[in-house]
Amino acid sequence: MKKRAIILGSTGSVGHRALEVLGGLQDEWELAGLAVGSRDRQLAEQANRFRPGSLAIARADSASDLEAALAYSPTMHHGPGALLELVDSVPCDCVVSAVVGLGGLAATLRAVELGRRIALANKEVLVIAGSLLMPLAERAGAEIIPVDSEHSAIFQVIHGERAVDVERIYLTASGGPFRTWSEEAMGDITVEDALRHPTWDMGPKITVDSATMMNKALEIVEARWLFDLRPEQIEVVVHPESIIHSLVEFCDGSLIAQLGTPDMRTPIQYALTFPQRRPCPSDRLNLSEIRRLNLHPPDTRRFPALRLGHEVARRGGTAGAVLNAANEAAVELFSQGVISFLDIARQTERALAQHDFKKSPTLEDLLAADRWARQEVARCTAC
Repeated sequence: MKKRAIILGSTGSVGHRALEVLGGLQDEWELAGLAVGSRDRQLAEQANRFRPGSLAIARADSASDLEAALAYSPTMHHGPGALLELVDSVPCDCVVSAVVGLGGLAATLRAVELGRRIALANKEVLVIAGSLLMPLAERAGAEIIPVDSEHSAIFQVIHGERAVDVERIYLTASGGPFRTWSEEAMGDITVEDALRHPTWDMGPKITVDSATMMNKALEIVEARWLFDLRPEQIEVVVHPESIIHSLVEFCDGSLIAQLGTPDMRTPIQYALTFPQRRPCPSDRLNLSEIRRLNLHPPDTRRFPALRLGHEVARRGGTAGAVLNAANEAAVELFSQGVISFLDIARQTERALAQHDFKKSPTLEDLLAADRWARQEVARCTAC
């Protein structure tokens, strides 16, 4: 029998790549469900092509337009709880969690509770609720396999190794479009500047996060939970070529890396087929064309988000929810032209410093911290 997959966030960049991968694995996999926030037209195009049995759209007023554009009659879920309903009602072997931000949290937690394999592209789920999700996965027997290229690299390197032998990991960062800009020049960065990523093709929010290096701050927290590491075991190194996806240093001094082209199809497919590997449509790395691989430490003065990532990894508790929410709110304000590029990290740091920290939060505490952080960024901006 074929294995069954659900994609949460199918119209985003990771969702598109996941559909490409599943298209190449049709002998082994079938698509059981697709879910999006509001892009009804794109969802209809995907659904008409792949014919999954169930669809979900979180924006209820888009449901009628979606149904009108469909060439068949799948089971429909719509409204704020649509993604959760989809996961709850559709048996599957893997849930690709690719919804950006808080929107995928409830559905991903439910998939974990059901013991599914999670191909996790939504790093915010772990940043916000890693203290809840990882113990839940252990109890339920769910597999959390990362799709972020950096964390997939680490997962591939340490598979079969003893955790006690891992001394530290190095998350590689492209450095974004401003890695060589002066501090003065960064004060004039526009939205258009921030959206021109030199290496990766991603959605707008993730692209801005890459420009501020907040994506790497989030990945520090993600790695802390995924691999049960101490914050001091996690380092970031700037690697503009984006060929070395991450490195692991072992207690004997051995340093092992995973290399490849910057193509998300590789980690997505690995998450689906693990522990097997299959031929993948991703571009191949031509070693004869590589002249130099650059690695150098990040500048935390120009990119203070990195300091925040280590701080949150150390503190745990509600700090991750505040980091993620404040950053999301600040990125939205920057995208609207309300605040400057440098204000994104400033507003996030201010929210972290002022929030009512809880060391052992419940899910309700985390959601409350998320709401507070968004309101605090809006309030400070209005002052």
